[in-house]
Amino acid sequence: MYDEQTDDRTYQVVLNDEEQYSIWLADRELPLGWRAEGTRGSREECLAHIGTVWTDLRPLSLRRQMAEQS
Repeated sequence: MYDEQTDDRTYQVVLNDEEQYSIWLADRELPLGWRAEGTRGSREECLAHIGTVWTDLRPLSLRRQMAEQS
């Protein structure tokens, strides 16, 4: 059973084609459509990194569409 207080697993930050971020256990195969971003560490470290780099939560396709309309 997962216990956030004692979770010592290594995670990695992953990114999809829409530039949306998530975390994934580092020892598991990535799901289709996701690639490793390069950051690895604890769950908290990975989530903190995402909080720093993912400042525009709109999907890439929406950002492009909005830029074209400007």
